[in-house]
Amino acid sequence: MAETNNEQITKEDIKELNPSFNVKSFFQDNIVTILFVFICILGVQLSKLPLFFIANELLVRITRNSFLVLALIIPVLAGMGLNFSIVIGAMAAQISIIIVTHWGVTGVPGFLLCAFLSFPLAVLFGNLIGRLLNKTKGQEMITSMIASFFANGLYQLLFLFLVGKIIPVNNPILILSKGVGVRNTIDLSRNGGIKYALDNILKVPIFNVFMGVGIIIIIYGVCKLYLGNRYGFKRISRVKQISILILGLIVFITGYIFTFSEDLPNNLRMLTNLKLPVVTSLTVIVLCLFNFIIVKTKLGQDFRTVGQDKHIASVSGINVDRTRIIAVTISTVLAAWGQLIFLQNIGTLNTYGSHVQIATFAIAAILIGGASVSKATIGQALLGVVLFHTLFIVSPKAAKELFGDAQIGEFFRNFVAYGVIGVSLGLHAWKKTLKRTKK
Repeated sequence: MAETNNEQITKEDIKELNPSFNVKSFFQDNIVTILFVFICILGVQLSKLPLFFIANELLVRITRNSFLVLALIIPVLAGMGLNFSIVIGAMAAQISIIIVTHWGVTGVPGFLLCAFLSFPLAVLFGNLIGRLLNKTKGQEMITSMIASFFANGLYQLLFLFLVGKIIPVNNPILILSKGVGVRNTIDLSRNGGIKYALDNILKVPIFNVFMGVGIIIIIYGVCKLYLGNRYGFKRISRVKQISILILGLIVFITGYIFTFSEDLPNNLRMLTNLKLPVVTSLTVIVLCLFNFIIVKTKLGQDFRTVGQDKHIASVSGINVDRTRIIAVTISTVLAAWGQLIFLQNIGTLNTYGSHVQIATFAIAAILIGGASVSKATIGQALLGVVLFHTLFIVSPKAAKELFGDAQIGEFFRNFVAYGVIGVSLGLHAWKKTLKRTKK
């Protein structure tokens, strides 16, 4: 029996070492991601931007946008596709920001109060959206998109006409000079505000973080290697165990070299000035853990079952409609908090525009990372944020170097955002047709 197990493990290891294993399937499933990796590399080369500038901008954008992109995962898991209605969650966040700004609560307390106030609003909006989507099964994405347009009209009605006229608000910082309607732009740094409320709590040099993360990965790899199935460490193949240890060593050594070496070239030495907003990053990590853990729970299994087959889920005793409402509500709440993180970093609230394109950009990012309408993971979401925002950073300068006009890069950004959504939806439809044909 022991010999058989050893033989099986050896076969698994050989399988993992074979680089040609399932290469065709890998390229078919990740063609969009691979294409954008090449586009990003080409854009970085053409733009001729300093490495420090790209790295600094990318670090800011990753910490600022990741939460919003991760908010899309649970509805995909529940078979509801890409949730365009996260725009409505963003509106809940912006309503709470306007209220807190009117009250004059600033800093971390102001940010926490925004999170507290946006929660019941997002739960209410998410519940209503979930009920609507239950009436339009199979058309969730277009329904959520139209719902966000409708909600935007109500939002503008509220802040353009009702505030100051029916809802009494006497605050020159917020209200237009005629006394009706909220100003188009609200400065979140005014009198302390909530600008950088989360980001400025603690910032640490990025390569110090590398060393810490490297040590954690090494400890985890050693536990996997020597503890096996004990103490909750699931057994994995020897190849994966060694790979984890090597990854930990690489991350630690990289951090050590950049932190302590004095022989680095100037362009690399500049990277040591990069600082990571620790609390914001931990917030994103907590959401990653939440998405990972919820899949292991009964609710998470219900999401997966409903996503795979609603009929089988119903026969199994799962309340399909309720489960779908919970999935959308969670996504809407996460989107509200993600918008708070986004705006406290931006420092300015565009009252009527800040929420408009967040769904388009977040969905484009997760699709670039390799997700689809029916499958999305944490890794795909984070990879998508990196690739999408790398392209956003370098495309104007690359276009200027290549065509002599930076505006072409701006057009390319919008083309990418909408184009990748269209291509991904087309690929999804094509794969579904292919599966039906094979059957």
